[in-house]
Amino acid sequence: MRKIIIICSVLSLAFFPRTALTQEKQEQNVPQWAKETPEQKAERMAWWTNDRFGMFIHWGLYSMPSRHEWVMHYERIPIAEYRKYFEHFNPDLYNPSEWAKEAKAAGMKYVVVGAKHHEGFCMFDTKYTDYKVTNTPYGKDLIRELVDAFRAEGLRIGFYYSLIDWHHPDFPYDWMHPECPHLEGGTMMEIDTAATKKANETRDITKYQQYMKNQLAELLTNYGQIDELFLDFSYYEKGHKQWDSEGLLKLVRSLQPQIIVDDRLDLLHTTWGWDFVSPEQTMPEKWETRKHPVTEKEIRVPWETCQTFSGSWGYHRDEASWKSNRQLLSMLIEVVSKGGNLLLNVGPTSRGLIDYRAKASLSGIARWMEVNSRSIYNCTEAPEEFSRPANTLLTYNPKAKILYVHVLTWPTFKSLTLEGYKDKIKYAQILNDGSEIRFRDKNENVELLLPLIQPDTEIPVIEIFLK
Repeated sequence: MRKIIIICSVLSLAFFPRTALTQEKQEQNVPQWAKETPEQKAERMAWWTNDRFGMFIHWGLYSMPSRHEWVMHYERIPIAEYRKYFEHFNPDLYNPSEWAKEAKAAGMKYVVVGAKHHEGFCMFDTKYTDYKVTNTPYGKDLIRELVDAFRAEGLRIGFYYSLIDWHHPDFPYDWMHPECPHLEGGTMMEIDTAATKKANETRDITKYQQYMKNQLAELLTNYGQIDELFLDFSYYEKGHKQWDSEGLLKLVRSLQPQIIVDDRLDLLHTTWGWDFVSPEQTMPEKWETRKHPVTEKEIRVPWETCQTFSGSWGYHRDEASWKSNRQLLSMLIEVVSKGGNLLLNVGPTSRGLIDYRAKASLSGIARWMEVNSRSIYNCTEAPEEFSRPANTLLTYNPKAKILYVHVLTWPTFKSLTLEGYKDKIKYAQILNDGSEIRFRDKNENVELLLPLIQPDTEIPVIEIFLK
């Protein structure tokens, strides 16, 4: 994932070459293979829009130093030195069936697992490099085992694939590369420009482009239907020209026409080069919008925020900023209340276990989702006509015409006023136990008559059936 000093700006534009969205004033020439009506796209993405909640998995050699998934970059570890992790990688306790059961219990409907991160190590069996899991002491295709286990639990499958590769001999040096020539005593970003240019003379980006296409073809051919592809990521030095993003996406669409692809190929200046935007470790203030490259109008777009339980994506033994269960649930609810999806990350240990703190968080989410999940699935932002009381979040099921009021702070005085709701409510109940909530009109408002004691659930939900 993008986890650099200034990486916080993660609405997918921060590190992209500044291809202004306003440049394309004329009607675009959409490639034939990319043509699709809005209705066709909505149908293709319907499962994702309805499911709302998925598991992200960041796992690789970086789980062994357990000092952040960018440890190779941060500590400028040379490839030769980093190889010790490859030679000792053996997740002997790996049981993907357990992971799948925990994800399902937590209410997650899909998984996106890292097939290759920036370190270049492949967690799957590939013909195009020896730097892969089947050549480690573990010796088996981890991705194959995971895909089979999660499918058995009914979860959809997605792959994360890094466009960056610090191990590949044809990936050109830039300031992020651990072996890029830096100025003596300089910062991470202060490279020796002349030395870097000379070192890159032997590196051929077109060979690396073909390498990516070869591996994506494997991932999208050998593991059945893949539902989401998370390609990560573009930045100032490398964007759609360096990746041949159009060529990559054309290949992806040809192999898996139904797949949903993120926005990090640096094709945001098109209408067809991405399916959703991917804010990272941040919560948008409102439903994500983008300026249409042709009409220049701000339009709402599908979005999925990827978040961590703590401050790191990969396993980080000593990282301590873990979110509480209440924070995680509030985050999930808020995302859906703004029309988005939540992709919540786990970083397994090098032995193949989910961190005990993450397991505890998954269990806490599972307890809440067991009785409150219908306020998440098939839900979205509530229509503007429904005001939001203080200390609540609203989600809405448009097909069933049901409004969900998530009460973040339980009222002290046994009532909750819904302003402007007169003649709009047919029936109301507390969702976790289905117990009736009586209500009465007060001028143009409705007063919900609540029990004094908060219901036995972390964040109570009031389910309102609308007329």
